[in-house]
Amino acid sequence: MRAVVQRVRHARVEVGDRVVGVIETGVLALVGVERGDGLADVTHIAGKIRDLRIFDDSGDAGGRVRMNRSVTDVGGAVLVVSQFTLAADCRRGRRPSFDGAAPPDEARRLYDAVVDDLRAAGVPVATGEFQADMQITLVNDGPVTFVLESRSGDARAASTGKE
Repeated sequence: MRAVVQRVRHARVEVGDRVVGVIETGVLALVGVERGDGLADVTHIAGKIRDLRIFDDSGDAGGRVRMNRSVTDVGGAVLVVSQFTLAADCRRGRRPSFDGAAPPDEARRLYDAVVDDLRAAGVPVATGEFQADMQITLVNDGPVTFVLESRSGDARAASTGKE
C-alpha cells in the first residue's frame, strides 16, 4: 500500500458539480492499494497518517521550525482519496503499467478499512468517491509532502513477481 500525504491548510474533492469531501487544517492522503496488500498494510498506513509528526511546534525558542505534532495533536482532519495510479510501475517504457494495482473490489475493501481505522481512532475523516473522476483542490502547507509505503521495495517486487 502506498500513500502520498500532504499537510494542508484546506482541501476539497469534487465529483462533477458535487463537493464530496472537504477539510480545513489537516492531511490530504492519496491512498493506492496494491496486489498482496492486507490488513497489516491498512494498520501501518492508517497509523502513519494518524501519528506522523508533520505539524509545526512553534514552541522552539531558537526560532527553528520543528515538526513535532501529528494531525491528532493539532485537532486536524484527514481527507482520504483513493488513487490507484500510485500502484503504477513506470520503470519501463513510457506507458505506466497498472498490473500491481489491486482489483477494484479488494482495493475498495482495504481503502474503506483505512478510513474506518482512522475514524475508530477518533480522527475526523472526509473522503473522495471510490473509482470516480475527482478534482482535488488543496493548499499544501509548507509545502510538506511525504510518500509512505507499507512494504519495502524488495517485498513489493517479490509479491508482484517483478524486479
